[in-house]
Amino acid sequence: MSNYIISCCSTCDLTKEHLDERDIKYAYFHYYLNGKEYPDDLGQTMPFDKFYEELKNGADTRTSQINADEFVKFWTPFLEEGKDILHVSLSSGISGVYNSACAAAEIVRESYPERKITVVDSLSASSGYGLMLDMLADLRDEGKTIDELEGWILENRQRFQHWFFSTDLTFFVKGGRISKTAGFIGGLLKICPLMNVDRAGKLIPREKHRTKKNAIKAAFGKMVENAKDGKDYSGKCFISNSACEEDAKELAALIEGYFEKLDGKVRIMSIGTTIGSHTGPGTVALFFFGKERA
Repeated sequence: MSNYIISCCSTCDLTKEHLDERDIKYAYFHYYLNGKEYPDDLGQTMPFDKFYEELKNGADTRTSQINADEFVKFWTPFLEEGKDILHVSLSSGISGVYNSACAAAEIVRESYPERKITVVDSLSASSGYGLMLDMLADLRDEGKTIDELEGWILENRQRFQHWFFSTDLTFFVKGGRISKTAGFIGGLLKICPLMNVDRAGKLIPREKHRTKKNAIKAAFGKMVENAKDGKDYSGKCFISNSACEEDAKELAALIEGYFEKLDGKVRIMSIGTTIGSHTGPGTVALFFFGKERA
């Protein structure tokens, strides 16, 4: 058993069962639905299908990140057990939670000067952030030290590829990532913008595709183009979706049919309530390990 823990935020969009199985500790974001506060607890309090149904029906939603005090309370029991902490944060390009975690680390270092508390910016989001954590758990289980894991993240975090599209631009317009005019025209023409996460960890529109079928093919094409070792890619592949699992399955089938050396089946998960509050329903996101982000 290692002398440190790996911790993260609920925005990694892995299932509770997966995180528990990999022994990855997690703290919850919060979200508000029609003014009522809920924990982003991996679908335990509110199932994802109900959450997205509420959004489809026009529910108002906003999110709240984990603050420094919450991180202190979250980490303290592990520090009291004599564990060091490697905390991997949601991208600073889309949230201020990395700063909150850094502030909390300064506080707990005063009370536990003998412990190592390391906070690293993943520059990733959703199940791409989750894929990073899963690979870190593999390295931990191989016996790597906390310092070796930190070094590995800093060396490889630009290689976690994120490609996603949405058939409903409402929430991207609402969040200011797509203009109202582009959203209106896109809706009329059934345009699905293909987006990715750039080197700063920010969401960036890259291409426009008419129809969902073309967007699925385009996302698959990005994996063909960017996956480590090309067709011989032997790593893991995660897909997250917001209430459009059939679209995710269609993309997964293309991937599994092409990458014969894939490490297991494509793992399909739900986009959680924090990320989903900003994407809305209809988003499919593809994540894999590959070339450095352009």
